[in-house]
Amino acid sequence: MRPQTPFYNPSMTPHFSLARSALLTPFGLTDASLTSVLSDIQQNAVDDADLYFQTTRSEGWSLEEGIVKTGNFSIDQGVGVRAVSGEKTAFAYSDDISLASLMDAASVVRSIGAQGKNGKIKIDKLTMGRATAAKASKLLLPRKLYGMDDPIASQGSAEKVALLEKVEKLARSKDPRVKQVMAGIAAEHEIIYIARSNGQRSADVRPLVRLSVTVIAEQTIAGKVRRETGTGGGGGRFGLGYFDDAIIEEYVTSAVNAALMNLQARPAPAGEMTVVLGPGWPGVLLHEAVGHGLEGDFNRKGSSAFAGMIGKRVAAKGVTVLDDGTIKDRRGSLNIDDEGNRTQKNVLIEDGILQGYIQDNLNARLMGARPTGNGRRESYAHTPMPRMTNTYMLGGDKDPAEIVKSLKRGLYATNFGGGQVDITSGKYVFSASEAFWVENGKIQYPVKGATIIGSGPESLKKITMIGNDMRLDTGVGVCGKEGQSVPVGVGQPTLRIEGMTVGGTA
Repeated sequence: MRPQTPFYNPSMTPHFSLARSALLTPFGLTDASLTSVLSDIQQNAVDDADLYFQTTRSEGWSLEEGIVKTGNFSIDQGVGVRAVSGEKTAFAYSDDISLASLMDAASVVRSIGAQGKNGKIKIDKLTMGRATAAKASKLLLPRKLYGMDDPIASQGSAEKVALLEKVEKLARSKDPRVKQVMAGIAAEHEIIYIARSNGQRSADVRPLVRLSVTVIAEQTIAGKVRRETGTGGGGGRFGLGYFDDAIIEEYVTSAVNAALMNLQARPAPAGEMTVVLGPGWPGVLLHEAVGHGLEGDFNRKGSSAFAGMIGKRVAAKGVTVLDDGTIKDRRGSLNIDDEGNRTQKNVLIEDGILQGYIQDNLNARLMGARPTGNGRRESYAHTPMPRMTNTYMLGGDKDPAEIVKSLKRGLYATNFGGGQVDITSGKYVFSASEAFWVENGKIQYPVKGATIIGSGPESLKKITMIGNDMRLDTGVGVCGKEGQSVPVGVGQPTLRIEGMTVGGTA
């Protein structure tokens, strides 16, 4: 893990200028008034305190059967006030950004903290509080992993509808069995400003877009109508202009091919077998089965299967897993995390040896470690916790075709739907949305209803072949933890894993 980035004292940057003009100036707030609020919280002994300001503009469009079904636009803004003492967190938030609400939130947080317990309260508009003297702030210079432009404004309404119509027309032209197409665009522009009790000030401006397509194909076989679904899409931290003809073709082709393949799918075999996982989105299994188990809070509390394992072998040789929040324009990337720390490229497992955990400020302090730039929260109304950014496994030296040919009898899974994991045991369950049955190194037919069951720590040790085709997902990941959702990325190369349990319908 790299050491914590030092403070910078630059002249005003565009990030700070935009954040202050959106979140402080309109409400009569200055860095001096923020310092007074933090000073008020610190009347009781605390290890850390921060103010998290956020404003988010969101827009969504959906089209079905050639008709715009929904179009929505929303603005959400507010501030979260947090104090941390030991492992206890006191938290209050308000959608009213004003010194009055801030001072009242500080009073509530201070009183909760004095009782030595966790707490969360919503603050409504209240009367003006008192102020104290300010101290000099330290600006943390943000990275520039993505642009600052508002993606909602990157195209007009007519252009957005035309984009969706293009997606539908292309999908229907692919095959006459395509009977229904649903397409959607989501865009948001988020601005945050963070003030910490140590004087640090940080800001970020975060664009995010996503284009999705769902295809329903229909075929009559032996007098029975069969319908199957396929999905495609992607996105990242850029404008809607990213979705050019080539990208649309990629997303639509993926969705149509999946639906048509599922029309031919047979019931999946069941039992213990060798499984080959395809590159890219199947890395979601790695995210769930391994990534969550490497988050600092679970390991500090001893509830993870990886607790106390740093420096020990937890995976087969050749297995290297990273969490990297610094990849340009990626959905899971951030210039800074939601505590104001710069994101990092963290090596979690190297050649099978556990190197460290994903950390936020609180858990890093209690574990005697450094924050890794992974303190994330869904919004100003939530407290931060250690979360993944872009989590992936590095590639190896095997040709992907060679890995599939090595299968005598087994499953080749190229796409996944939903899944879940038990952090304590590491056991997971995943449904394969696209999979094939392989015999004697040849793909025989697509299968449906395959469920992969296993243990994250055990699966890592059973990896016997690693492809040279590491690929990140197209930009669709959403991670849920303790009721909070954040955008993430996943990735991996083609992998051969021995002795996995497959639940099927055959």
